Amino acid sequence: MSSPIEQRKAEHLELCIQGDVDNKEITTGFEKYRFRHCALPELDFAEIDLGVEFLGWPLAAPLLISSMTGGTPQAGEINRRLARVAQQKGIAMGVGSQRVLLEHPEVMPTFAIRQEAPTIPLLANLGAVQLNYGCGISECQKIIDLLEANALILHLNPLQEAVQTGGDRNFKGLLSKIAVLCRALPVPVIVKEVGNGISADVAKQLVDVGVAAIDVAGAGGTSWAKVEAARAQDARQQYLGQAFAEWGISTAECLEQIHTALPNTPLIASGGLKNGIDVAKALALGAAIAGLARPLLQAAHQSEEALTQYIDLILEELKTVLFCTGSATPQHLFQHRSLERL
Repeated sequence: MSSPIEQRKAEHLELCIQGDVDNKEITTGFEKYRFRHCALPELDFAEIDLGVEFLGWPLAAPLLISSMTGGTPQAGEINRRLARVAQQKGIAMGVGSQRVLLEHPEVMPTFAIRQEAPTIPLLANLGAVQLNYGCGISECQKIIDLLEANALILHLNPLQEAVQTGGDRNFKGLLSKIAVLCRALPVPVIVKEVGNGISADVAKQLVDVGVAAIDVAGAGGTSWAKVEAARAQDARQQYLGQAFAEWGISTAECLEQIHTALPNTPLIASGGLKNGIDVAKALALGAAIAGLARPLLQAAHQSEEALTQYIDLILEELKTVLFCTGSATPQHLFQHRSLERL
């Protein structure tokens, strides 16, 4: 019999694969921008290089398979598919929250993906609020070691916890505890939201205490309030989840605000990205790399081949944007100021 946390993981996975849990009213904000076409790019398409460096890691393309899942047999198979394709494409990958691993070590095989992805950056993941519920330096180091991870993602999800039945809602004092982790851990600490966005003010507080990079995880994609409403067992939580289904800061707005305030901080753009044009717009707004989650989850659920084809299309779209804006590298998208606000 599965534990409550494993059951929750299974429900989250099923809803994200099959459920109607996207934001409807809030968009990513990318539709407010378009690229200025360059009719004479003076480039050989074959020579365009998508390679970037992120926190010292070389990547073949500025792409991250964002943190999604783990803890159930189905999640384990999906993680292995994601890892194999990430290794093949030379891109980074995160895993879902490893809290379940701390409480139930027997689920380790669902997170054991280093053998499938021996050379790419792997990102461990834990809810930041768990620092107020018994997780400290040793627990964070344990999940890093078990995954053989290159960094630790701490995710911030106050809205999800507030509307989740039995959610962990004590977020008091977390900044000082994050600061301790940044000093103590041997790998970089990255902080992300889960789909409601991070403001420039919050990003600055995090960077000031040592956080190495910010994943904006803006609104415009999966609404975790909707996810929690769909799995709630009582009317109150269902109502709250639906009431806050369209809450947050759009991904584009997060990128603009944070990059303006912290131009030297590496940013990951995630939250509703679906294709290579979205990725290109995110890079042009100041992101170092871009993360996708639910579309890749759905593709990986279908098959490893479907996932490979999806990522190939993203990369081809990104390369085409570079070509048609006269940008030889992803970094040139920002440097050329080729994105125009409508």
